[in-house]
Amino acid sequence: MSMLTPPGMGGQYRITGDKYPRMRRPRRRGRVVFAVVASVAAIGVIGWGTLQLIDVFTGQGGKASASGAKANCATKANASPAALKALPAPGQITVNVLNATPRSGLAKQTADELKKRGFHIGDVGNATEEFDKKIKGVALLLGPKAAVDTSLPVLGAQLPAAERRTDPARTGAAVDLILGDGFKSLSSKTDADKALAALTGPTASPSGDTKKGC
Repeated sequence: MSMLTPPGMGGQYRITGDKYPRMRRPRRRGRVVFAVVASVAAIGVIGWGTLQLIDVFTGQGGKASASGAKANCATKANASPAALKALPAPGQITVNVLNATPRSGLAKQTADELKKRGFHIGDVGNATEEFDKKIKGVALLLGPKAAVDTSLPVLGAQLPAAERRTDPARTGAAVDLILGDGFKSLSSKTDADKALAALTGPTASPSGDTKKGC
């Protein structure tokens, strides 16, 4: 009887040879490969997340956003018509103040207030027959064609409700403020200064509103 024959078998079952059965399960290679792949993927995700956190805490992402916002604001400002041209200062504008109403002293009173606000005053008196008692609105701002985007907007900031008109045949740079039946007074200096700042500000839009967030 072989030494490998279990006792009590009576020799009926004999194990011969120099090999014996394996008592453990064979390894499953598929699980090992899956575990390796999963580990590599997890390490990659952790590394990517770490890089993102570094960008957040070092402020690189914020700098990129801020740079983009500044570039956008610069584009808007450069595209603004008010940013591309310089409007004249009140002291560079000569205003003729003419009264087209029956109320006496209105032209001088208005001219004195405009002078306080820095405008150069020209003629002060009654309107010509062409306009006398024919201006039903607040006032008429009349100037040469070149004044449409220069002197008239600056003077108009003092009286936004006034009608603006140009005369192509007119010579010289002076503009007329012809007071109409609806005139009571100029806008307050505070409101006029705000309107003028909206015209000359670097971020002013064509409608006079400043762009927010820049």
